[in-house]
Amino acid sequence: MKSGTPKLVIPAILLMTAAAGWIVFGPARKQTGVEPGPARRPVPVEVAPVSHGPIELKRTFSGELEALAEFVVAPKVSGRVKRVFVNIADMVQRGQVVAELDNDEYVQAVAQARADLAVARANLSAAKSGLEIAVREFSRTESLVKRGISSDSEYDASRQDRLAKEAQLKVAEAQVARAEASLETANIRLGYTEVNAEWSGGDDYRVVAERYVDEGQTVAANAPLVLIDEIDPILGVVFVTERDYARLQPGQTVSLTTDAYPGESFAGRIDRIAPFFRKTTRQARIELTVDNPRRRLKPGMFIRATVVLARVPDAVIVPEPALTLRDDKTGVFVVGEDGRTVFWCEVTVGIREDDRVQVESTALPPSGRVVTLGQELVSDGSPITISNGNDHTPSGRDEGVSG
Repeated sequence: MKSGTPKLVIPAILLMTAAAGWIVFGPARKQTGVEPGPARRPVPVEVAPVSHGPIELKRTFSGELEALAEFVVAPKVSGRVKRVFVNIADMVQRGQVVAELDNDEYVQAVAQARADLAVARANLSAAKSGLEIAVREFSRTESLVKRGISSDSEYDASRQDRLAKEAQLKVAEAQVARAEASLETANIRLGYTEVNAEWSGGDDYRVVAERYVDEGQTVAANAPLVLIDEIDPILGVVFVTERDYARLQPGQTVSLTTDAYPGESFAGRIDRIAPFFRKTTRQARIELTVDNPRRRLKPGMFIRATVVLARVPDAVIVPEPALTLRDDKTGVFVVGEDGRTVFWCEVTVGIREDDRVQVESTALPPSGRVVTLGQELVSDGSPITISNGNDHTPSGRDEGVSG
């Protein structure tokens, strides 16, 4: 008796299931005359409005800052460093004395040159006097010869002496000129013991970037003492690939950021574009000029330079998450006018800016809403229910459909 109980339970369950099916589908059969299929439930989605306005194509490149110009201060003569008047980060004016060498030897050289000049001038004075005597003697001898009192040999000797004195005068004059030149050279070399920062072009003020020597060191001629950089304006250097190279032009504005000043940007412009690509990296060097009046930006800082490559003043814009790929075509799902269904709209993608995308399509309404979340569950004509609060239809009713 107990073993037969399950046979009675199974038919009872089947009977109850059939009754429930008749209750659910019986009225529908009478109203439509057809067998009903499973109901299409609305898909919960999130939507966002289609917007209009300007959009820009931007690229951000990484690089670093460099000094616009560098000047190495070096002495033209050797010697011991007596004093260095500047240090790292000091401002230097064009022509300023930045270092001084011990000048004892050069002072002595000037004194020696002055003495040599004095000797040469004394010799010149003696030569002039000798020539004057020789000229008078020659004139007297010439007069005596004409009167027949003096012989021809005396005349020749007097003439020869005059010519010799003229030659001695020229030699003395040359010696004076050489002594004067030696004195000038000695004075110049003495002046070289004061080392000046004399650069050409650019700003009259620069900053000391490096100091290579200390007082008491002996340096050779042309040995570097300090490095002076021009950092206002400062130079930014980035490298770009072929994809962006053709879009860049000298004069384009650039916005720079650096980790040293988070949340702050600096304005610059493209100054030079290299005419070739490096073989090792296949990138081209781009130089940017950045105004730096307060000299806050320093050479060696890492930078990110953002350049606007293109701009559309009035574009149709959708959020990037709205883009959907169906059958290898890009499009968006647009909320219908009833707010309860969506339809597929193929689009052509243009400029991307952050999470905003420019799209072009003749079928996309100028104003409306597109699905940004849940579009993978819908197809053309699918019913939806909006779940992110953007659910106000033109009639003011809540969007969505009942099952």
